[in-house]
Amino acid sequence: KGQLDFVAFEQPGATLPQDTASHHTKSLGEREKSPPQCNGGCFCVSGDGNPKESSPFINSSAASDAEKSQQYDGKNMALFEEEMDTSPMVSSLLSSLANYSNLPTGSKEHEEEENNEEGLGTLMGVYLPCIQNIFGVILFLRMTWMVGIGGVFGSFVIVFMCCSTTMLTAISMSAIATNGVVPAGGSYYMISRSLGPEFGGAVGICFYLGTTFAGAMYILGCIEILLIYIIPQAAIFKIEGLEGAEAEAALLNNMRVYGTIVLSLMALVVFVGVKYVNKLALLFLACVILSILAVYAGVIKTAIDPPVFPVCLLGNRTLLSKGYDVCAKVIEIDNETITTKLWRSFCDSESLNATCDEYFTNNNVTEIQGIPGVTSGILAENLFGNYLEKGVFLEKRGLASDVDPDSPITSSNRYVLSDITSFFTLLVGIYFPSVTGIMAGSNRSGDLRDAQKSIPIGTIAAITTTSTVYMSCVVLFGACIEGVVLKRQVRVSGNLVIGTLAWPSPWVIVFGSFFSTCGAGLQSLTGAPRLLQAISRDGIIPFLRVFGHGKANGEPTWALLLTASICEIGIIIASLDAVAPILSMFFLMCYMFVNLACALQTLLRTPNWRPRFKFYHWALSFLGMSLCLSLMFICSWYYAIVAMGIATCIYKYIEFCGAEKEWGDGIRGISLSAARFALMRLEEGPPHTKNWRPQILVLVSVDADQNVEQPRLLSLTNQLKAGKGLTIVGTAVQGTFLDNYTEAQRADQSLRKLMEMERVKGFSQVVISSNLRDATSHLIQVGGLGGLKHNTVMVSWPRNWKQPEYHQQFRNFIEVVRETTVASMALLVPKNISSYPSNGERFTEGHIDVWWIVHDGGMLMLLPFLLRQHKVWRKCKMRIFTVAQLDDNSIQMKKDLITFLYHLRIDAVVEVVELHDSDISVYTYEKTLIMEQRSQILKQMHLTKNEMEREAQLIHSKNASTPTSPTSPTSPAGPAGGAATWTDNRGADKGKNLFAASPESVKDLFNMKPNQSDVRRMHTAMRLNELIMKKSKEAKLVLLNMPGPPKNRVGNENYMEFLEVLTEGLNRVLLVRGGGREVITIYS
Repeated sequence: KGQLDFVAFEQPGATLPQDTASHHTKSLGEREKSPPQCNGGCFCVSGDGNPKESSPFINSSAASDAEKSQQYDGKNMALFEEEMDTSPMVSSLLSSLANYSNLPTGSKEHEEEENNEEGLGTLMGVYLPCIQNIFGVILFLRMTWMVGIGGVFGSFVIVFMCCSTTMLTAISMSAIATNGVVPAGGSYYMISRSLGPEFGGAVGICFYLGTTFAGAMYILGCIEILLIYIIPQAAIFKIEGLEGAEAEAALLNNMRVYGTIVLSLMALVVFVGVKYVNKLALLFLACVILSILAVYAGVIKTAIDPPVFPVCLLGNRTLLSKGYDVCAKVIEIDNETITTKLWRSFCDSESLNATCDEYFTNNNVTEIQGIPGVTSGILAENLFGNYLEKGVFLEKRGLASDVDPDSPITSSNRYVLSDITSFFTLLVGIYFPSVTGIMAGSNRSGDLRDAQKSIPIGTIAAITTTSTVYMSCVVLFGACIEGVVLKRQVRVSGNLVIGTLAWPSPWVIVFGSFFSTCGAGLQSLTGAPRLLQAISRDGIIPFLRVFGHGKANGEPTWALLLTASICEIGIIIASLDAVAPILSMFFLMCYMFVNLACALQTLLRTPNWRPRFKFYHWALSFLGMSLCLSLMFICSWYYAIVAMGIATCIYKYIEFCGAEKEWGDGIRGISLSAARFALMRLEEGPPHTKNWRPQILVLVSVDADQNVEQPRLLSLTNQLKAGKGLTIVGTAVQGTFLDNYTEAQRADQSLRKLMEMERVKGFSQVVISSNLRDATSHLIQVGGLGGLKHNTVMVSWPRNWKQPEYHQQFRNFIEVVRETTVASMALLVPKNISSYPSNGERFTEGHIDVWWIVHDGGMLMLLPFLLRQHKVWRKCKMRIFTVAQLDDNSIQMKKDLITFLYHLRIDAVVEVVELHDSDISVYTYEKTLIMEQRSQILKQMHLTKNEMEREAQLIHSKNASTPTSPTSPTSPAGPAGGAATWTDNRGADKGKNLFAASPESVKDLFNMKPNQSDVRRMHTAMRLNELIMKKSKEAKLVLLNMPGPPKNRVGNENYMEFLEVLTEGLNRVLLVRGGGREVITIYS
């Protein structure tokens, strides 16, 4: 029946709860021959290599017979006892769910460190890690330069664009993350489970490479701060005294050497244990927050008392601070004019009549305040950008400069020159990494107390905070600092530009940024190997499988080694400005697919798409996706093409044997090819629980004029089709194909017409057979094509089944129930179908009540959810009732059920109804007796004419042969079908020959005693009906588990009677039987 086997986790710290373990001992034992390889807490691969989602649900052939008998001991649930092995009581399902823990991959130390009893909250688990990952090296090292080059307006546009992209991505991510339980693997897990393994693998690798290169970028930032601002004398390749390209080369070589050393040390720390990284994380975060507060404090201080920060200009060109001691050409000492160091650097001698540089002679030297303060009005000057070529003078706007265009440029090493050629797209590429890091919270989903609540709130709050800080920084830097100071990429008189602004000391920023880069680097080196391990363990990229292995405690050793090696590539590139766009590409690609996944899920309306986070829309996701794509090409079109190439190669590699194309007559050929390919792909295996949707075969009957008798069946089908999926409307025509073909055509036309009227998208199918019973059976067997087959049958309740002329109809109905059970299909039986609403009606209020008595795959949960997507039922609230037996803890059951529904993302009111053992009433006893007597009489009345003649012949011959023996045994001739299980044989024998025997046998019939199991079943039906009538009489629709039919055909009438009693007095009832497989899941 497509059962989901329960597989234990092979993970440290993942314990199997006691009762779950006992329920599943057998299925685990059976598999000892081939131990399961578990991948990342989401799929467990059993010995045959088929990944199965580990689940605490039913259908594990595990519970022992003794336990099963306990589950339905007592007379209350007798109606459902024949199928208890496949459909357990709800109480036993809930107890196993409550104790079920789904731990993500992670090291033992990590679990002990992070997973305290209740897990992390929003602040510690999502908000702070996101803030730490988002604020980083770019804010401290490149933000002021970006404002100087791009201007306040241009920089604000860049910041706003990048922050909008991450905010839209966070909205899409929140929707995906709250659509079920997200185990470890964060974004990779979310995308691969939404878009399939090919996209998931491609994006997972992109995200992994992005995180790895981010590690390289943070390490480079860390070295830049160390060598330029903290201990310049530690440089191996001396920078002092070198100019231009030589100085740059020396700096890059230092970066390479020290970067490799720091990378090795960081990898060692990560290898020794994650707990150290987590302990240091808070310290590093505190440094970052202090630094940012110091900047704000400095800005406020500039309004009152601007710092003394002189900048010397010659004409409008900025001079290097090491080229002068005093900002003047000459100074007066004791009435004597003396030339300064500045004079000496531009002239050939110290004397006043020396030959000097022409520009020096023609222009005056002025000293301006580098940080004039927030009230100075410098903002107007810094409003617009000024992009520069490499090696161009940094000039102050608004100052006069006397320059001869024909004279050659001399003494350029005395001025401050621009470091690199800058343009708008370069700034975007360099800045974008400073808004990445939004996945930090979702990557820790396994450690969170309530991931579905924390991830959206924490991530969106973190992005709002960081975006506010970034945007305010852009404006404040432009309002406080002189443009020529902002444009300097490296240090200004030994300090960071942002450090000079900070209060109380520049060292706060220097050390703050140093520790922030160290912390972020360690986080990247911790996160990337785990991501690679999750991808490797999924087994979708075969050559990466080796990286799934690690230390005994689950620490990804091999993955760490590969990460460090890739990180080294970034360090060999050595330039922060060259590495930043690389990781921008990979992150943008990842974010683009997160948005795509959300948009597709929303537009496809899969039944499993029920995010708790409601503030998303497909248009927002598409906007986010477009922004990501635009930014990729804005940053660097050639990197974008390379990143897409890598992703495409991985996609194709995973797909490996892709679609073979077949071009026919244009579009139709493509459609045919695509349809065939899709059908072949569907054939590969049963759908995953998340993709399960009701593919309905609606069985309708037609009258003599070939018109459909129950048109409302199609209205109900339309209302259920919020989950899209397949619909086949089938009917049967009695006769032979040759004689009745035109009737069949007419029936088909009337089906299509009705389908069009009721807006049911699907196919019609008419089968001709010598009897209706076989025709219905053929429809159930052969409907659909390949993987596009129905998995659910809908048939209406036979209305007048008690009247003799309708007997064949209810027998057919019971055979349909049996056939769907054998074929593992779900069955929906609407009772009183004529009272169901048409598509035009609207319920403005009311309830859909679910009576969940046994768990047979979750159909009962899914159907109301699908119905409420339709405008007819949208305003109805959902209530779930479940029945507690005498020994169940109803308070605990209610708690467990609320938790279960929370994970299923289904909003419903929960009520646990107690059904205590009570004595069987006289009324029940009498009702059962009348039912059995009636069925016996009916059997006798339904003896066919032939049987009667045969019986008469038999009696005649017996009387002729043994006239002296009136007590001869009579020959039992009853309807075919063997011994009964639901009716007692003794009773049956007593009333066998009603027409042929003496009046005594008729008297015996009325003296018969009812069968005990029938009495128990009748008792269940009546007690449940009392409860349902009490609670759900006013409900717009009642959904109810449908008990299985008797194993034997003799109890058919009794079965119908039990169902009649169970649903008596209810207006609209939908009886539901599951198909023996899970159709609903708590997983994302």
